Amino acid sequence: MTDRSGTMLYLNGVSVAFDGFRALNGLSIIVHPREMLAIIGPNGAGKTTMMDIITGKTRPDEGDVYFDGRTDLTRLDEAAIADLGIGRKFQKPTVFESHTVWDNIELALKGPRSVFGALTYMAANDDIARIEGILDTIRLAGRRGDLAAGLSHGQKQWLEIGMLLAQDPKLLLVDEPVAGMTDAETVETAKLLRDIAQTRSVVVVEHDMSFVRELETRVTCLAEGAVLAEGSLDQVSRNPAVIERYLGR
Repeated sequence: MTDRSGTMLYLNGVSVAFDGFRALNGLSIIVHPREMLAIIGPNGAGKTTMMDIITGKTRPDEGDVYFDGRTDLTRLDEAAIADLGIGRKFQKPTVFESHTVWDNIELALKGPRSVFGALTYMAANDDIARIEGILDTIRLAGRRGDLAAGLSHGQKQWLEIGMLLAQDPKLLLVDEPVAGMTDAETVETAKLLRDIAQTRSVVVVEHDMSFVRELETRVTCLAEGAVLAEGSLDQVSRNPAVIERYLGR
């Protein structure tokens, strides 16, 4: 892998060790603009470490990590990487529970505002249109005036995804978004992420195979810090190494 042109995320030969344990071992992954990639694999496969490296929380020992074909992420800190347009959604939703759904999105809108400025800021017309669009995308337009505390677990996950969208990322990293969701919310979350992937790149780390199937996208299985198999979910699921080291457990 040498050609980075036309890629949104490019990892080539990425390795990192902690106290002698190789969390990533020559990991190579490419994600293109407006593409979704689902990443599966057993616990300890390196999925979280990969996310940490992309977002600047962890530095690789070796390998290339490029964003948008040209920016070397290994040279930047977490804040600079976030400013470039990489948003990360952790497993547990963190929303402002005592604020309305609308206010949560408004507070997250990208802009050079201090905390005080964000709290006293009035949305301009173009911002209002953006918030409306985000609320439609995350299926919460009908709950705009409700306090975030009153949302279901799944709806809080959607709201946090909306807060990330308000910052206009080019790449969204989403970690196990459907843990604790109802079946209906799980199906709706897959649709929501497919909608988002029409305009931005999305990487989803997930254990729930029925949800991964709903994503209808390319799948990469990691094991021991490297790519074990890649392809459609059916192709990956039939791979003997994947069955032996992950699905058969």
